[in-house]
Amino acid sequence: MIEEKVTISKFKATCLSLLKKVKQTGRPVLVTRRGEPVALIVPPPVPEKPKTWLGIYQERGRIVGNIILPAGAPEDWEILNDEPST
Repeated sequence: MIEEKVTISKFKATCLSLLKKVKQTGRPVLVTRRGEPVALIVPPPVPEKPKTWLGIYQERGRIVGNIILPAGAPEDWEILNDEPST
């Protein structure tokens, strides 16, 4: 939906401000010469935000087993069976 029409002479005089306005508002502007359309100024597409390093692999991993319990029984860990030296 085109909300604004601008003559080519006005576009030439205010080009930078019109481009800034289109980008900020997201509304296209139709440039005309003697009432005939010459160009349609549209806002740029919104770029997709890149994933952060924290979430880049979120779709690649999967949890297998219980992640809360210890990896093994306490008897399997030698450090737990050693008596403290005095």
